[in-house]
Amino acid sequence: MHRVARRIELATDADTAWTRAISPAGVNAELMPIVRMTMPRGVRGLDLSEFPLGETVGRSWILLFGLIPVDYDDLRLVELEPRRFLERSRTLAFSVWEHERLIEPLPGGGCVVSDRLAFELKRPLRRIPAAAALARAIVGFLFSHRHRRLRDTARHEPHA
Repeated sequence: MHRVARRIELATDADTAWTRAISPAGVNAELMPIVRMTMPRGVRGLDLSEFPLGETVGRSWILLFGLIPVDYDDLRLVELEPRRFLERSRTLAFSVWEHERLIEPLPGGGCVVSDRLAFELKRPLRRIPAAAALARAIVGFLFSHRHRRLRDTARHEPHA
């Protein structure tokens, strides 16, 4: 299993950050302009807090630059707590994809957003030299980008 983690402190309050994190619009605001995720038919218009736990809700396409399909995520939320979720899914590239997000309030205001990713390449990809290192680099880059987008959004909020 390969692991990547990212953490950022934001001036945004934890509840606002959480509301954004579980909405499809919020997810895509973090991902764009690099990629965009579609929502499976059965859960379009819902946020993550409304997903049935432990069930694959359908296929979410990962679109490079919002247009070109490059991967998919058979989306399955397995744990949901106040300001924490754990997704455990399969993708085109990964036999296991886990994304845990935790948002914790800071004393005096603001919050910490932590993302922990764990993944295992599918068997054919494991045979390619340096595939695991490339996957870690791509996942790390994408989540660093997401955290920069969160920071930029927080800077433009009236209370930030």
